[in-house]
Amino acid sequence: MQIERLVQIIFYLVEHKHTTAKELAALFKVSTRTIYRDINTLTIAGIPILSTKGNGGGISLLEGYTMDRSLLTKGEQQNIFQGLQILQATQYPNMETTLNKIGAIFRTALQPQWLEIDFSYWGSDDREKFKISDVQSAILNKHVITFEYVNSDMKKSRRMVEPMRLVFKSHAWYIVGYCQSKQEVRVFRLSRIRDLKINLETFERELPEDYSLKTQKQTNNLVTLKLRFSPESVHRLYDEFSESQLKADEDGCYVVEFQAELNNWLVNYLLSFGRQVEVLAPAAARTQMRVRSLDIAELYQD
Repeated sequence: MQIERLVQIIFYLVEHKHTTAKELAALFKVSTRTIYRDINTLTIAGIPILSTKGNGGGISLLEGYTMDRSLLTKGEQQNIFQGLQILQATQYPNMETTLNKIGAIFRTALQPQWLEIDFSYWGSDDREKFKISDVQSAILNKHVITFEYVNSDMKKSRRMVEPMRLVFKSHAWYIVGYCQSKQEVRVFRLSRIRDLKINLETFERELPEDYSLKTQKQTNNLVTLKLRFSPESVHRLYDEFSESQLKADEDGCYVVEFQAELNNWLVNYLLSFGRQVEVLAPAAARTQMRVRSLDIAELYQD
């Protein structure tokens, strides 16, 4: 799109100081005539671009020009800076340098102090952040990765995966990639990955354009759960369920209904509420909760 190219031309001139129409045409894969029209558009918009002919000539910005008032508003500058902060939180390569350059270009007192972004979970160390950076590098350079994975049934397996997308959804990071052992596209939760290694082996496979994470996560083993939560659990309910799913009773308890796959992960999740939750339905879920609770109780019998 032209507006994107115009902005990129400005950033290129700020960074390189001086260029030519031929160089810009090659960079953006357009004709030199298109570049000259872009330069004219920017000049009309008030961007002080100098264009000189002859030896040593070319295209440059007026000395001392910044992008401050002429192109982006203060709010837009802040949005760009915050977007870069998000990348910095994932340990994106050279992001510290990029942030410093953006600050220098805008020459304004950007205010990141009110916002701190950290995607690692509570209790984790910096290795969790670098794991995201490693995956990002593998995706961009199309390198196969290997890792140990623990699934929702607590079973460990060694996986060799062609990573194609990194997704942040519902408070967690996921890798979408082609699992060579299962021979299909799978989704792996990053927090369940251990001993991640980037291999020298590369791949050419691309993720289908119509791929949807929502479709990938669909299962035929869904059941409708009906749960009753005590008032003491309200702080967690508003963190983990939408308000439309919460139905308040006269005694202060909440009834929640939702669909999920009945597996070990779900049982463990419900047990994390302790006595603050009772499974009302289905019967199979009540049975699994009772059996697991009795197993736990046996550990504490003297």
